[in-house]
Amino acid sequence: MIPEREVKKDKIQPKEKTGSFAIFDIEHFIRRVLKNWYWFVMMLMIGYGIAYVYGKYYAQNIFSSSLSLSVSNNTASYFTPNQSINFIWGQNGNQDGIYLKKMLLSRTHNEFLVKELGLFVNYKTKGVIKATYLDKDDSPVFLEVDRKHLQQVNYPITIIPKTNGAYEIQLPEEGESTSLYNYEVEGYHSVDSYTRPGNKTVKVNEWYTTSNLRFRLVPNPKIQAIKLDNIIVELATVNDAVNGIIGTMSVDFDKEINTIMIISKTGYNLNSTVNFLNKSVTELQKKRFADKNILDENTKEYLEDNLKSIRRKLDSSAQVMNHLKTSEKLYDIKNRDEKSLEKIKELDAKKADLVSKLTSLNTIRNNVDGQNFEKMISTTAAGFEDGLFQASVSEMKALYAKRRDMASIYTPNSEPMKEINRLISEARVNSNGALRNYYTVYTSEISKINQQIDNANIDLDTYPEKQRKYLDAERGYNMIEATYNSILSRQNESQLRLATNKSDISVIDPAKNLGQGPIGPNVEGTKSMIMGGLLALPLLFIGIGAFLDTKIRNIKELLSVTKIPLLGVIGNNGNGDTMLTVLEQPKSSVSEAFRGIRANMRFLSGENDKSKVILVTSSVGGEGKTYVSINLSSVLGLSDKKTILLGMDLRKPKIFNDFNIDNKYGISNYLTGEVGIEKIINKTRIPNLDVATSGPIPPNPSELLMSEKNMQFIDELRTMYDFIVIDSPPVGLVADSFELMKHSDANLYVVRHEYTEKYMLKMITEKYHDNEIKHLGFVYNDYNTKQGYGYGYGYGYGYGYGYGYFDEDKNYKEPMLIRMRNKLREFFNKK
Repeated sequence: MIPEREVKKDKIQPKEKTGSFAIFDIEHFIRRVLKNWYWFVMMLMIGYGIAYVYGKYYAQNIFSSSLSLSVSNNTASYFTPNQSINFIWGQNGNQDGIYLKKMLLSRTHNEFLVKELGLFVNYKTKGVIKATYLDKDDSPVFLEVDRKHLQQVNYPITIIPKTNGAYEIQLPEEGESTSLYNYEVEGYHSVDSYTRPGNKTVKVNEWYTTSNLRFRLVPNPKIQAIKLDNIIVELATVNDAVNGIIGTMSVDFDKEINTIMIISKTGYNLNSTVNFLNKSVTELQKKRFADKNILDENTKEYLEDNLKSIRRKLDSSAQVMNHLKTSEKLYDIKNRDEKSLEKIKELDAKKADLVSKLTSLNTIRNNVDGQNFEKMISTTAAGFEDGLFQASVSEMKALYAKRRDMASIYTPNSEPMKEINRLISEARVNSNGALRNYYTVYTSEISKINQQIDNANIDLDTYPEKQRKYLDAERGYNMIEATYNSILSRQNESQLRLATNKSDISVIDPAKNLGQGPIGPNVEGTKSMIMGGLLALPLLFIGIGAFLDTKIRNIKELLSVTKIPLLGVIGNNGNGDTMLTVLEQPKSSVSEAFRGIRANMRFLSGENDKSKVILVTSSVGGEGKTYVSINLSSVLGLSDKKTILLGMDLRKPKIFNDFNIDNKYGISNYLTGEVGIEKIINKTRIPNLDVATSGPIPPNPSELLMSEKNMQFIDELRTMYDFIVIDSPPVGLVADSFELMKHSDANLYVVRHEYTEKYMLKMITEKYHDNEIKHLGFVYNDYNTKQGYGYGYGYGYGYGYGYGYFDEDKNYKEPMLIRMRNKLREFFNKK
């Protein structure tokens, strides 16, 4: 049965929820997606094509190679370029490894490599579409730049191999610049405009000179495995080349052994990354070895000079002691306090060592303050290893060198010079701060030792003056001797380092080309993104359309929201030329749907012998209420029920054209008293069906419809007919139909598929649940047969099953998805 309203006295449904539809209809969205499947197929094909072209012709593979090395000791160098203090501060376990990491990533080291190896010259070759980056050794010739000549950078130079070892130089048709780069000063210079250089054929070692370029081609001694049709060379600035290298390098330490470093580099050519890593480490080893030798040589010379001076003092002190022995006859002192004397001797030895270190510390500080970096000695001569100080001195040395280079370009008061002076001052403060800390420690230790010596000397005050004089001379000699031995020990260490000196960097695994695959880009991921993005476009448009769609498209949602009974579903009227579907096509599915509505109306009006007044209305015009009124009346008339159809939409007269009736006299004439009731009732082709048209449009249709005479008119027709069908005005536009509903036995509200707006049903739904309207049911009109099956048996399907039962079934074609489903069922049923 058709569900009736549930009226609960103890609980009333909140009004704000009545008639409120969901913002997004997921079922309708899925149906639209399935309906537009071809867009997804087309986008998938386009996406696959774009992804294929991208992967084959545009994606540049990125390769990675790595090298591992070991740092054998903690000897750091002042001359390590551009080491950052912040990088070293707080690193105690592997300071030298940190130094090397900073060196490998430093601008100074990589700038040296760029200039030494000519890494500002980039090689590639181009096919029909895609360009491939080359290693320098892959090219049959090298491009050697005249660094004294102004050059245009980022300007592609195409080299075409010709016969007899000649090469054609082709330049771009446009793009000449008047801002040219000078590799000697690493800056740009402006020149006057010039004519574009023409193409020219040159031989190897022949200089090619134009206004914006000067270079020559040098043959590659290695034999190339692949013959290239073209080589494209682009020059880059030193700064760009250095930044490009630093940005593609990484240095990490082994998790188990922190003195092992893993250096990695990425690039578009695997051989280039391999060659660069090996060359970088080779140059690093050479630099470190040279720096260590210079430092140890300086330390050795410094200690030798100190030993000479100490030796003279030691000889002088020995002479004093001998004089006291011979002149004062002090060969032996009786009752010597050997314990106190041994303690004083030990304290004097410690003091002598500290004084020696303090002297070396002062020497280091004087070299730093005097910028005499070439004469720097190792901090081991001063008895300490300090990464902070070593890094700050290295930083200062590099900054002073850079300032000297900049002085030829910038004025003293320019911003770049002010900035580098600030950095030098900062490095000087850091280095002086580190030295000051050690100076404070040494002087503090010496003060403590002096205090202990003074305490020990109290015990010697009991000795006679001559004996104390001899003991003082003996202590002086011992102290000088201890200093001499301390310096001699450090000299031996320095000589040993020089004799066995070698690079503290040893390569464990050099970088190699083992045929490693590219690490990027993620071509498959990019392809998936391209295809997914294109597939998402129709999904997005359909989603936006579904979100903005306010039409009624879902019968299930309509009933669940409004909770108003559904009397039937009317399919699309395939014959749009006539509205008399029941008369013209009695065996059609639409006609059968109207018969189902006729049967279902008894649940609204009840079973009795009284005449039934059936009112048909809708939200707005165009939803098919007149079409439903005409065909419902036809069904009732054909079922031997005396029926009359009243055209009470006085503002928009209809009906008369469909039944070929003259609308000269109608209900408006009767209600104004112009004619009698017999004048407005017209016969039709159906013996039991009469029609009363609306008549001419009156100036006051609402007053006429709600007049007492109209109610008397309906009551009089009850005595003459079994069914009275009223085609009333739309309730969304005028209130006439609400008044007429009070006098009707059944009210049919027509909702048109994909036409009626959702918000239009809120008013009728609220009135229904507030019991202002009774005996109300929906008729769902113009349902598209391609949307799927109907709502349920007994409500009027409105279209054919496809089994030859209705007239439409002879032209019925199952949807593609249904056909695919049936084919799958047949396939599995055979098994």
